[in-house]
Amino acid sequence: MTIESRASSDEKKVIIDIRGRFDFSQISQFRSSYESHNKDAEYTVDLRQTEHIDSSALGMLLNMRSYLGGDKAKIKIVNCSPGIMKIFEISRFDKKFTIS
Repeated sequence: MTIESRASSDEKKVIIDIRGRFDFSQISQFRSSYESHNKDAEYTVDLRQTEHIDSSALGMLLNMRSYLGGDKAKIKIVNCSPGIMKIFEISRFDKKFTIS
């Protein structure tokens, strides 16, 4: 499994770990990783073990943001490699998400 999610005991924080490639082949797994938890939780997408993302992954992150409340969604993207960070900057995702 390349995508795993875990929630705190009170369901107020959810961490989604993505390993390997983050692309269209993971759409169902990724959607399940956040739809199965509290919409009002603080979400952290951990890309520590992510080797590659493509444009469909960007779309999936935007869909997640929309599902969780748009501008009200609490989503952090963490542990980006320099290459992935560059993709987020070029795509201006740093304006829609908290990225580190």
